[in-house]
Amino acid sequence: MITAIVLIDCATDSIPEVAETLAALPNVSEVYSVAGHVDLIAIVRVREYEQIAEVIAGSISKTPGVIDTDTHIAFRAYSQHDLEGAFAIGLDDAD
Repeated sequence: MITAIVLIDCATDSIPEVAETLAALPNVSEVYSVAGHVDLIAIVRVREYEQIAEVIAGSISKTPGVIDTDTHIAFRAYSQHDLEGAFAIGLDDAD
């Protein structure tokens, strides 16, 4: 599975509507409204790299209210569980 993190700038008056529209798109697993220099972050999951262009350029970028996108491809995922295990190497539990 290939994961892309898409940072999205929207027209300010349409953020909730854009978020709902994006969340309904195929291969968009999550959409977050965020604080900071972008308005939304979408998580896109596809099986092949070619599908990224279909989802982002073909659907997300063409959604009314979307002004700009910045896409980041994930190489590896780390969960909180993995991080705890990595930092606990050689340490005894306090229990």
